[in-house]
Amino acid sequence: MHTGGRGVPLSVHATESVSRKGLPANQLAAARAREFVCAALQGWTAPANGDGASAADSAPDAAAAPAPMTVPEELVDDAVLLVSELVTNAVMYAGTDIDVVCRLERNPATRLGVVVEVTDRHPSRGVRGGADTRRGEPGYGLQLVSALSESWGVTYRRAEKRVWFRLEAAEQGAAATDSAASGPGITDPGTTGRHSDAQPHDAGPSSVHPAHAQGYAAEWSDRGGPSFLAETSELLAGQLDEAMVTALAAQMLVPRLADWCGIWLSMPGRGLQLSRVWHADEQRITPLREELERIPPPSAVRIGGTPWPWPESAGVAHAGGSAFAFPLIARDTDQGVLLLGRAGEPQMTDTVVRMVQDVARRVAQAVYTARQYTRQRRISAALQRRQLPATLARIVGVDTAIVYEPHGEGQTVGGDFYDIFPRGENHWCFLLGDVQGKDPEAMSVTGLARHLVRLLAREGHGVESVLGRLNVAMAEESAEAFALGAEQTGSRFLSLLYGELTVDPGVPGAHCTVATAGHPPPLHLHADGKVEPASVPQMLLGIDEGAEFRAVTFDLAPGETLLCVTDGVTERRCGSWQLDDNDGLADVLRQGMGLGAKALAEHVRRAAHDFGAGPVEDDLSVLVLQAVAGEKSCARRT
Repeated sequence: MHTGGRGVPLSVHATESVSRKGLPANQLAAARAREFVCAALQGWTAPANGDGASAADSAPDAAAAPAPMTVPEELVDDAVLLVSELVTNAVMYAGTDIDVVCRLERNPATRLGVVVEVTDRHPSRGVRGGADTRRGEPGYGLQLVSALSESWGVTYRRAEKRVWFRLEAAEQGAAATDSAASGPGITDPGTTGRHSDAQPHDAGPSSVHPAHAQGYAAEWSDRGGPSFLAETSELLAGQLDEAMVTALAAQMLVPRLADWCGIWLSMPGRGLQLSRVWHADEQRITPLREELERIPPPSAVRIGGTPWPWPESAGVAHAGGSAFAFPLIARDTDQGVLLLGRAGEPQMTDTVVRMVQDVARRVAQAVYTARQYTRQRRISAALQRRQLPATLARIVGVDTAIVYEPHGEGQTVGGDFYDIFPRGENHWCFLLGDVQGKDPEAMSVTGLARHLVRLLAREGHGVESVLGRLNVAMAEESAEAFALGAEQTGSRFLSLLYGELTVDPGVPGAHCTVATAGHPPPLHLHADGKVEPASVPQMLLGIDEGAEFRAVTFDLAPGETLLCVTDGVTERRCGSWQLDDNDGLADVLRQGMGLGAKALAEHVRRAAHDFGAGPVEDDLSVLVLQAVAGEKSCARRT
């Protein structure tokens, strides 16, 4: 398969030349497809007699032989536009590698034919082009293909889907006659002999005659505008990164509505900053960016279609072009400026202006939404960072490890929380908790609980006293929230495992005191493989202000382990079964006997994931405390 940029023909037969290119499904695919088709069609010459022989060989009088046919410029333009549509659809809706085939044909009726095929590897995905009865919304992707092509269709195979279109043009002589008769402009796209401007000009690869460029853009806006706006809205709606919004917008606008574009975004305290530059001729992107950075548009652009000087680096092969600025405004706030440049006379039809204004509004709204999302995510991340300790204390003679997996995409902190901190000489405290919910109110509760436990412990309160006082604080907080009208959020209950470790210098192991409130009990793994709960079940914190709590005291000898988990582990489901049914967690712990603290924590985490077929539906936290011989100890967090 040929994959070069020029699209060198693979084969030349009597009536056909074929070139192919493979493309990855990324944001550059449409641009690469346009470049490939343009280069392929401009590089081909069709034999005038249709049999593959040269004109001199096939005619008795070489001087009378007709010249080979070249592909008309408007046919190239149409093919480039339509392949861009099809490849964009393939990237959006299939997401697989893409093959583009460009075939030049000449049939016995002395017409040139161009057939372009776009193939993806997702045959189960339908092609958007008609009414989608399942979703109750129209399909838009192929309306432009239907309007411009002589014929088109879709071929489904077992492992691929192929969408193709065919464009036709009369011989050059006939096309010129039709043009003279019809006058300047673009005729009905349903006819095969569309106007070809005969005025001489430099026909370089990026040249477009001014009248043709203006008329074609207006015609395209009238016929393809609704589908283009619909696809623009759909593509931008899911983007929450402003850089990706501008990248997609630029490649949607070029070359459909412009030859190049620049997008500036308003930055607080820095004014307009150039975010994206795109050009139909990708070799001009860098010099165009350099020139636009030197001369940014005024931030006070308020009217769509404001004229802007044509940058020299934008480069047209004929008499210049026109550039226009459009404000990006959403929610009455300036988001930036969109600058479009098109080869042609310095004017823009009302149809094109309205089209670009609609696109600019969509881009501005997408940028605004992305910025709001980024702002909220930064606030959330800042709050989340305060919910968990930055470091874990090292306990002499005890190896510790934490596994923490918050549930929810993009979350760094969930409803679970943990801590290990010193309380005086040879004394350490540890906790593992779970607050009801995962919203900002839940995060505020975790912060309150963790910091209050530290404060109480350092003031000398023991395990039972810490739980009792925290219970009172939680009950009062719930009552205050209810009184302030927050009853719709429900009461905030807290489950907590809290304990203390005391280490005697020179004596292996540790003395442990632990209590739980509405929390899965910790499991004590003895050196002989025996596993037993290390606490008694008690009420959740925040339910009954007068509740009392009782702690359990025991020794953690060298080689023994204390395993603490949240209900994301114990209540992991497989059908109607939970992982801790029939002492399932104890079996998991026993199977990990002999592992170090970190390896054991990972063993439990993996067992929880493997227990069910689907993803874990809750926060998952594991804390391992393992007494070691001598002074070896460390704290690990994963």
